[in-house]
Amino acid sequence: MTVKQIQETFPELEQPDTLAIQIALEEIARDYADRPVGLKHLASGYRFQVREGLAHWVGRLFEERPARYSRALLETLAIIAYRQPVTRGEIEDIRGVSVSTSIVQTLLEREWVKVVGHKEVPGRPALYCTTKQFLDYFNLTSLSELPPLEEIVDMDLGSSAQPPAPQESRERPQTQQTPVGEGPTAQAQNQPSEAESDEARLDETRSGDTPERTLH
Repeated sequence: MTVKQIQETFPELEQPDTLAIQIALEEIARDYADRPVGLKHLASGYRFQVREGLAHWVGRLFEERPARYSRALLETLAIIAYRQPVTRGEIEDIRGVSVSTSIVQTLLEREWVKVVGHKEVPGRPALYCTTKQFLDYFNLTSLSELPPLEEIVDMDLGSSAQPPAPQESRERPQTQQTPVGEGPTAQAQNQPSEAESDEARLDETRSGDTPERTLH
C-alpha cells in the first residue's frame, strides 16, 4: 500500500498527514527488524514479507512453484531495464539475435514492461520501459538500486553489441585429415620390420618339405 492509500483508509475528518504516516511506518519497520516477517518499502508502496533467509522454508508450504524464465527473456528484460526507453529493434541489435514475439508478450502479460510511446523513425516502433511491478518483483524501490553494469555476467550492456562474428572466424582452421589406414605414416606402420620378415621366412622353411634343422 502507498502512503496515500493508507491515509484514505481513515475517515475523512480523521485522516493523518503523510508525514505522520511515514513516521509510523518507520517505527513499525524498526519493531519488526528482528522478526521473521518485515515491513518492506517497494516502488508501489509498503508491504509485509518474509525475510529472505526464510523464504525457502515458507515456499515449501505452497505447491505452486515460481515460474522459470528463459535466458533470452531475462536478457531482454535486463536490456529494457538498463536502456529504457528502448525499441525491439534496438534490443535485437544489442543481443545480436532476434527477439521473439512470445518474449515481449510474456513481459507485457507479467506487467514487467509497458509501452510508453513510439520512436519517431520509419515504422514508429514501440518504446518499452519497466514498471513498478518489475521493481516490486525484484525487491527494488527504484532503478537506481539495479546492480552496476559490470556485474552483469555474460552481457555487455554498456556498449553497442556487434552482430556475432562469422562461424569461420571463431573456430580454428581445420587441417585436412587423412583417413585411418592411409598416408605415409600408416604405410610405414603397415610395412613389416626386418625382424618380422626374417621370422616369417624361418616359419616358411620350417613348414615346407625341407628337413627340420636346428639353428645354432
